[in-house]
Amino acid sequence: MNLLEKLKMPKKEPQPPPPEPPLLWTEITDSLSRRFHFQPDGQLSVKVLDDSRPAIHRVVDSFLNKFFPSGYPYSVSKGYLRYTQFRALQHCTSAALSVLSTQSLLFAAGLRPTPAQATAVSWILKDGMQHVGKLICSNLGARMDSEPKSWRILADVLYDLGTGLEVLSPLCPHLFLEMAGLGNFAKGMAVVAARATRLPIYSSFAKEGNLSDLFAKGEAISTLFNVVGLGAGIQLASTICSSMQGKLVVGPLLSIIHVYCVVEEMRATPINTLNPQRTALIVADFLKTGKISSPADLRYQEDLLFTGRLIEDAGNVKVGRALHKAVKPSKLLELKQIFPEEKFILSREIKWVDMILEHDATAEDALRGWLVAAYAAHMEKSFREPNASILQEAYDKMNNAFSPFLSELQAKGWHTDRFLDGTGSRFAW
Repeated sequence: MNLLEKLKMPKKEPQPPPPEPPLLWTEITDSLSRRFHFQPDGQLSVKVLDDSRPAIHRVVDSFLNKFFPSGYPYSVSKGYLRYTQFRALQHCTSAALSVLSTQSLLFAAGLRPTPAQATAVSWILKDGMQHVGKLICSNLGARMDSEPKSWRILADVLYDLGTGLEVLSPLCPHLFLEMAGLGNFAKGMAVVAARATRLPIYSSFAKEGNLSDLFAKGEAISTLFNVVGLGAGIQLASTICSSMQGKLVVGPLLSIIHVYCVVEEMRATPINTLNPQRTALIVADFLKTGKISSPADLRYQEDLLFTGRLIEDAGNVKVGRALHKAVKPSKLLELKQIFPEEKFILSREIKWVDMILEHDATAEDALRGWLVAAYAAHMEKSFREPNASILQEAYDKMNNAFSPFLSELQAKGWHTDRFLDGTGSRFAW
C-alpha cells in the first residue's frame, strides 16, 4: 500500500472507554444471603437471595426496611433509634388523648357519642384550627429555626393544654364554646409549631443525602402509632374513661408520658446548626479542653427550657439585643473602630458582653466575636481588673487559633454558613 492510499483511508474514531462494571457484592452469613448494589444515583439497593432465618427475625427485618431509612443504622446520625422509640410512644399517647378529649367535648354539648364518632369528629376540630394557628405563628419562624427543640416541646405542651381544656369541658357545660374554642386554638398553634420544627430535626439525622427517605420513614412511623393510639383511645373511652372520674385519672397520666417522650426525643436529636446556646457551649468546651464537641456530644448539654441562659466559661455573651439598647450612641464609632474589619461589635456590660452582628454576618463571624469575648473574659480574671489592651490581646489570640478551630468544627459536622440567632437585631454599617 502506497502513501497516497494510506492518506485516503478513513481514520478510525477512538473507541469509547468500556463502561465501568456495576459496583455490587454479595454478603453471606449462616442463614442469610444478600446482594448489595450501588444504583446510578448513589443509593444502595439490597436484594435478599436466600433467607433461612426464623420468622421473627424476618418480621423484624421487614419492619426495619419499611419504617427506617435505607442503610440504617449507618445512614443516620447517632441517637436516631432513641428518637424514634420515644416518637412512636408520643404519637400513640397523643392520639389516645385526642379521642378522650373529643368525646368529652361532645358530652359537654349534650351528645352521647360512640368512641368511633369521637374519633371522626376529632380530625374535623383539629384541622379547622390549623388556619388560625398559622396566622398567629406566621412571624415566629426565625425563632423556631434557632431553637427547634424547645419549640417542639412547647408545641406538645400546648397540645396537651388544649386537650386538657376539652377533657374538662363537661364539668362546665355552660362554658362549652369558650373552653372548646380556647382548647382548639392551643392545639392549632401546636400543630403549626410541630410541623415548622420537623424539617430541622429530620435534617440533623440525615448523613448521606437521604433526607427524603428519612422524612418518609419517620412519617410512616408516626402514622402507624397514631392508628395504634386511636385504637387504644377508643378502648379507653369505652371502658375506664367512660366516666369523668376515669378521664381525670388517665388523662394526666397520658399527658405526662406524652411530654416526657417528646423531651427525650429532643434530647436525643443532634442539631448541627449554630445558635447562641450551642455556640456558647462549643466555645466553653474549646477553652476548657482545647477540643471541639460534635453535635452528638453536645445534645445532652443543651438547656431546652432556659435557652437564653448565659454561660460564664464562654464569656457571658448575649446576642441579638437592639443596637440602641446595647451601645450608647457616643461609643458606637469607638467600638466599631476596635475591630474595623470584623462584622461584629462587642460592648461590655456589668454582667454580660453584648455582641451585635452585621446584617450579613455568618456563623464564622459570630464564632470570631464569641472567641474574642471569651478570651477577654478569661484574661480579665487573671488581671483582676479590666485592661485597655485586653481586647486587642484576645483578638490576636483568636486570630491565631481560629483557622484550626474552624476546620475541626466543620470536620465534626457543624454548619458554619449561617448563624441562627432567631429574631435578634442586627445592624448595617
